[in-house]
Amino acid sequence: MEVKSTTKFVRLSPKKARDVAREIQGLPVSSALDILTFTPKKAAQLIGKTLKTAIADAENNFSLDTNSLVIKEAVIGAGPTLRRFKPRAKGSAGPILKRTSHISITLVGSAPEKKKKTARKAASKKSEEPATAAVADEQQA
Repeated sequence: MEVKSTTKFVRLSPKKARDVAREIQGLPVSSALDILTFTPKKAAQLIGKTLKTAIADAENNFSLDTNSLVIKEAVIGAGPTLRRFKPRAKGSAGPILKRTSHISITLVGSAPEKKKKTARKAASKKSEEPATAAVADEQQA
């Protein structure tokens, strides 16, 4: 089960927010919250809010165990840019771009571990070995 939470029109540059989002991708929720708590950036606080919202949705709306949740992806998209102008020399104007972001976090309940395929291969090799050994013995005799 996937749970998705989105915060839109955050007054923060997407480039600055992506640095923090990359740090928490693929981590369990508890360790991601610890990292965000001790990261001294504005983006960490805003991403932490979105993550807490996703956790609450998973717990209350989908009855998922919060201990088994893992961050599948943390995506920072670009929102609309506010364009302002500042006076410059000789009567010209210089643009100022105030960028915004959309923060999207997807959580997934960790899947139970699957059996390894190597065990099957080892079992099939064991069954083949006696047959090849018997054929070799027959050829020698």
